[in-house]
Amino acid sequence: MGKIITCDCSHCGKKGLLLNFVDKDKSRLLKGKDKLVKYFFNKKIIRHLFCRMCDIESFAEGATFPKAAVNVHCLDGVDILTLALTPFTGKDL
Repeated sequence: MGKIITCDCSHCGKKGLLLNFVDKDKSRLLKGKDKLVKYFFNKKIIRHLFCRMCDIESFAEGATFPKAAVNVHCLDGVDILTLALTPFTGKDL
């Protein structure tokens, strides 16, 4: 797994998101696409996708960005207490 980002912006910080960026063309959603709801935040250039059933944000995508930001909390078998986290200051963006 690549770098795990902790962002302190009002969206990520309040939700406690831990983000790992992956190539969109090398990842796929196995099931549940019909249960996703889009949320646009701040400058409205990133699609935050969350489950309408449990309200958890599993990933986000930028319209012109080739990567998806996966919420590591949603990955099975990952012990988040063992991960090295990289802080990102997003408050001022």
